[in-house]
Amino acid sequence: MPPTLPLPFGRLPRSPIGPDPLRRIRVPHDLTPLVTRSPRERDPAAVGMSADGVERIWRDVERLYRHGVHPAIGLCIRREGQVVLDRTIGWARGGGPKDDRVPVEQRELATPETPFCIFSASKAITATVVHLLDERGALHVGDRVAEYVPEFAGRGKHRITIDHVLSHRAGIPNIRKQALDLDRIDDREFLLHELADAMVRTRPGSRLAYHAVSGGFVLAEIVHRVTGKDIRQVLREEILDPLGFRWTSYGVAEEDLPRVGLGYPTGPPPLPPLSTLLDRALGVPLDHVTEISNDPRFLRSIVPAGNVVSTPDELSRFFDLLRAGGTLDGVRILEPKTIRRAIVERSHREIDLSLGAPLRHASGYMLGAKALSLYGPDTDSAFGHLGFTNVLGWADPRRELAVGLITSGKPAVAPHLPDFWALTRRIGLEAPKVERPLLHAA
Repeated sequence: MPPTLPLPFGRLPRSPIGPDPLRRIRVPHDLTPLVTRSPRERDPAAVGMSADGVERIWRDVERLYRHGVHPAIGLCIRREGQVVLDRTIGWARGGGPKDDRVPVEQRELATPETPFCIFSASKAITATVVHLLDERGALHVGDRVAEYVPEFAGRGKHRITIDHVLSHRAGIPNIRKQALDLDRIDDREFLLHELADAMVRTRPGSRLAYHAVSGGFVLAEIVHRVTGKDIRQVLREEILDPLGFRWTSYGVAEEDLPRVGLGYPTGPPPLPPLSTLLDRALGVPLDHVTEISNDPRFLRSIVPAGNVVSTPDELSRFFDLLRAGGTLDGVRILEPKTIRRAIVERSHREIDLSLGAPLRHASGYMLGAKALSLYGPDTDSAFGHLGFTNVLGWADPRRELAVGLITSGKPAVAPHLPDFWALTRRIGLEAPKVERPLLHAA
């Protein structure tokens, strides 16, 4: 069990008529007892960063934590393959906004070894499996989905390609809410019926509309058709086991359920029109997403767009595989050309009809940008994926960076956002660009 310890708690301002309307945790004045540092950290000077710069990054993590909307934050940064920062702060369990009365000795401290659900950052893992199978010749991302899953062709979906699904241009951003029935989440025939019954909203390939859940189930069915195995097994056999990953798969085994850190609804509940936009994009109300994510049925199942469970270290390591051109620790998983094709831009500053924001998308990955970017300043060559709500995994080949950032609070909009952006900006500022070829051929 993760360690527990007593802490002197500070106070958050409370509403005179009830609980804190911002749904924040109580943050202690002294954060030191909440911080766990991994022995994996190495001297950053060996890879062109400074110890002071790494500490400035961590101070920005602590500043983000003081907003009280994230019971736990974990960050792992690799530079040129070397871990320069791998730490967590906060509680894995028992430290949510409603847990003020939970005795400290009954709480579980988050550590760098604590796995969490990474939500939509799972899409990058799923995309990597699909591109690997394309490289092997088992499928081609330019093919129509119906060539592999004939049942999918009805209701205007016969023109949808695999790449349309990967790049959120298939025109089926949502499936019916009953498809997320946790009692049937592992019923492949039921999910196939839901996919076949889905109707296109926009002409396939014409518009960008984020597919929160639907696309993952489509891709998983294709993988099953071409391999005869479920996508979890393919991921494990082709990527995770050769590289010695403990986590980073779809869900976890029954015996590992108690080890998974919990997600918590935090921040002010969103109001219309934001709540309407989020409900449409996610398919269910915002807080219900968090509730689902803690359910053992969800955590045991395969939800390719949203239930990969990982640690910051393993998330960073996965993106280091892609950053390094498909070879990690001497093990070749993908060819560099496969990754180069996968990160070609498919959507350039196009307004996403689901999210209402201009985003750059590749074939399964979210791209960085010169100015406004998820991954910090001047990161147009970076790629990765955002997870609900402040989870990020990315690779920045220009800086030889691979980053895994996992948070357990699930706010929609709250005052912490400027400091969240400041953190990713700080990471980019403290890691200067490296003059080397992108996605090395070796």
